[in-house]
Amino acid sequence: MLIEIKVPTPGESITEVELGKWLVAEGDLVEKDQEVAEIESDKATLTLSATESGQIKIQIQEGERVAVGAIACTIDTSFVVERKTEKEPIASELFVKPQEAKVSEPEKKSIAKAAVKPEDSNVKVTPVAREMMEENNLSMDEVLSGLHRISKGDIEAVLALPKQNQKTIVPSKGTFSREEKREKMTSLRRKLSERLVAVKNETAMLTTFNEIDMSRVMEMRTKLQNKFVEKYGLKLGFMSIFSKAVAEAMQFHPTINAQINGEEIISPEFVDIGIAVQTPKGLMVPIIRNTESKTIAEIEIELKVLAEKARTKKITVEELTGGTFTITNGGTFGSLMSTPIINPPQSAILGMHNIVDRPIAVNGQVVIRPMMYVALSYDHRIIDGKDSVGFLVKVKELIENPERLLTNGRNPEEVLLGL
Repeated sequence: MLIEIKVPTPGESITEVELGKWLVAEGDLVEKDQEVAEIESDKATLTLSATESGQIKIQIQEGERVAVGAIACTIDTSFVVERKTEKEPIASELFVKPQEAKVSEPEKKSIAKAAVKPEDSNVKVTPVAREMMEENNLSMDEVLSGLHRISKGDIEAVLALPKQNQKTIVPSKGTFSREEKREKMTSLRRKLSERLVAVKNETAMLTTFNEIDMSRVMEMRTKLQNKFVEKYGLKLGFMSIFSKAVAEAMQFHPTINAQINGEEIISPEFVDIGIAVQTPKGLMVPIIRNTESKTIAEIEIELKVLAEKARTKKITVEELTGGTFTITNGGTFGSLMSTPIINPPQSAILGMHNIVDRPIAVNGQVVIRPMMYVALSYDHRIIDGKDSVGFLVKVKELIENPERLLTNGRNPEEVLLGL
């Protein structure tokens, strides 16, 4: 029976996608639910899975743009795929049932010894390596092909040697190269490039900076980390705390959450925060909706789920769509300070950075504190300097005094006295 695997729709507004990469080769045997290809859209990279087990026949080539619903491949289910025992090599895990051959263990070892034949090669093989090759049925050619790909530079290096030495030398990778690697940009990368240029050309982007003393929040995190892990099954990070602080600061400076739409200003009464996540395919920004109504623990749990889905290409376009504000953390890569770029149609983005011990003045005394530079890039067409600076100061106050996150950003003493 022949099964058709069609290109799924990544989202309502997307009608065309690009076949990014095949994870299997023509004629391979695949299992049901096995990932066989990566589908690139303007917003995300998704995976295509086999709906049945069998032999695959590819219909669309890598890099080809096709309409949603097009047939990507077919699967011939007359080839029954079975899984061998876990004790045998993973490399030969899949095989076709009708073609199964019964070979005894002594025969397998005999075949492996014949396949290795190190004495026929100029390459020296240690006894341990020879035994491993026999156990895994690997020939000398298979080992060598898995270790190195011969390049133009290797051939030129051999040709430059004396004739008598050319037959006994195995090409090895040189210490330098003049070769170039070229690959086509993915749809996601092309779209990202277009948007970055558009932000520079279509917004009046400015950036304001501040620094935050992280000692209080770090002490709280260290003190309660074990209890947090015990109750929720994951560690507490700084991103969820900053997300909650941003949502609270929005109540004092709502224009940071606003957007321009033509000649109108849209001011959402909710705070949907996009968290920038680095993936193998580029930057993705999953959205945590109604952050203002969630606890730090709820934000942390949702963030972990969305980040994992983004990295494993399981995230949906809906989970990447929307957002009223974005947070990016360059500190995870060691960045000390940067100017993040706005994610349109949003009007602002917060950049977190590396935490570094620095000397600062506290009550007239020089002390060493863990400090973080923060940056707020904003669209000056809609956000005034007063609001941008005030918002960043409010975030600083909330992080340096985390108990204020329980009193809607207000001074706890004032709340206690009803002031």
